[in-house]
Amino acid sequence: MTSVSIAIPMLNEERALPALIEHLAKLDPAPLEVVAVDGGSADRSVTLAEAAGWRIVQTEAGRGRQINAGVEAALGEYVVVLHADTVPLSDMAAVIAETLANSAISLAGFTPILRGPDKTRWITTAHNWAKTYYAPLLFRPHLFLKGCRLLFGDHAMFFRRAQFLECGGCDPDAKVMEEADLCIRMTRFGRVKLVPRIIETSDRRIAEWGALKANWIYLKVGFLWGLGAKKRLERYYPDVR
Repeated sequence: MTSVSIAIPMLNEERALPALIEHLAKLDPAPLEVVAVDGGSADRSVTLAEAAGWRIVQTEAGRGRQINAGVEAALGEYVVVLHADTVPLSDMAAVIAETLANSAISLAGFTPILRGPDKTRWITTAHNWAKTYYAPLLFRPHLFLKGCRLLFGDHAMFFRRAQFLECGGCDPDAKVMEEADLCIRMTRFGRVKLVPRIIETSDRRIAEWGALKANWIYLKVGFLWGLGAKKRLERYYPDVR
């Protein structure tokens, strides 16, 4: 068992949770705990999480607010924010501990591949990888030179709990791009690293929107954020479950 807490912000994730529960039960080494942060689910999400032995934290819906609540409740030295539709590495906890043993790294995440039951979304996967680098270089070049990279929920971001709390965590009102803001805040403590280990994340948004529309939404939201328009970005980012 490692000093790694897994925080899972969830809202009506009944369809995704059974697979995630199965994967988390196989982690080796096991995490210290799994904290499910529920934002008011109307389905069986909480029931499934409780049956899996996870600790439940209830808060208002909103990814920034839910991530903050999960980290505040966590008992581990390290916290990884895992989305319900992401398949973690079997040795995830060990990779987290090994990465954060380097004090020059403040925050890191895995390299995601977007995949569904029928296909792998290679173009969107490649775009996600590229924007990790081009987004901070374009919008925050001074921080890029200090080691800032922009990671997102699909990356299963992880960090030291104490530094997250010290920098103020996520914007509690943010429902979109809260991870990008966090990367910028955490750069004060060290580099943001993309770990070259592959994880899989559901392509459910792309399947719902179509590849062209999905990448257009990602670009539009990202550029609006980069230009300082942080309010109500979620109106351009429809919820998909």
